[in-house]
Amino acid sequence: MRNETTANQPILEVISLEKKFPVYGSFGKWFGTKSYVNAVTDVSFRLYKGETYGLVGESGSGKSTTGRTILGLTPATSGQVLYEDKDLAKLTRNELRKFRKDIQFVFQDPFSSLNPRKRIGPILEEPLLIHKMGDQKQRQEQVFRILEIVGLQPEHYFRYPHEFSGGQRQRVGLARALIMNPKIIVCDEPVSALDVSIQSQILNILKELQKELQLTLLFITHDISVVRYISDRIGIMYLGTIVEEALTDDLFNEPLHPYTKALFSAVPDFTRNRLSERVILKGEIPSPLSPPSGCVFHTRCPYATDICKAEVPGLKEVRPNQRVACHLISAH
Repeated sequence: MRNETTANQPILEVISLEKKFPVYGSFGKWFGTKSYVNAVTDVSFRLYKGETYGLVGESGSGKSTTGRTILGLTPATSGQVLYEDKDLAKLTRNELRKFRKDIQFVFQDPFSSLNPRKRIGPILEEPLLIHKMGDQKQRQEQVFRILEIVGLQPEHYFRYPHEFSGGQRQRVGLARALIMNPKIIVCDEPVSALDVSIQSQILNILKELQKELQLTLLFITHDISVVRYISDRIGIMYLGTIVEEALTDDLFNEPLHPYTKALFSAVPDFTRNRLSERVILKGEIPSPLSPPSGCVFHTRCPYATDICKAEVPGLKEVRPNQRVACHLISAH
């Protein structure tokens, strides 16, 4: 793993990304939009070649929507996704297609993303066919090679998705992402539905492949222990915004934002050994239909003041490679 942010240009940069979903009334679109769900608000971060950037937060924090919006699976409302001097957020579907082979996605539930009527071999060959890469024999050889890389056997080529275990299906999902030799892979909760022993196998495969192929990973999860194991840098999301970002070691040695401390407080061993005080949140996460004014966390923050209720805190660098969005934290 890398221990510090590289000084070179990022391979992908997300700038002020925003995604709003329209909510309609009882009569649907006929009477216009009733309101909007603010799923992602002003999210900015950079990915550097060969690193793993972990995106962590509660369910409903907007982390999965961020990943899908980066790939164009969900159109962005505003903001930029810069890759190879192109803003992916502004491209049409046809223009975006040629970048698909460089940026791939691993879904949380591989079974629902695999065609149950097709065998695994043709499923994995389909991207190669769409991008007109190689003849039939070459495509088949590429699939056999990828199956071996992710720890599956040649006979798995001829099986249907329902004939695989959960861990094997996730290996198939990983193989499908790797088949195009991508530069970036967005992993959306790839191990959350797996047993702990299978989780470690998938994570180790990802780490080995990253080192071998110089892959860049955006790893989306709610599991603190998983993100600590695999990530070089971590962004903490709350209600659609990033509230803290730091190198993994720095973040776990001294978290600064109250929400980050609250997340870590939920891990008993971590609380006992690292945090000077335990932060327990009260109440529920606010609705993204009507997010709070000012700092979105102020309704649950035990340290909130009047300025927190009135002004939105910017994500500012308070230490080298550590950014925090909090009025109460100044540069050290």
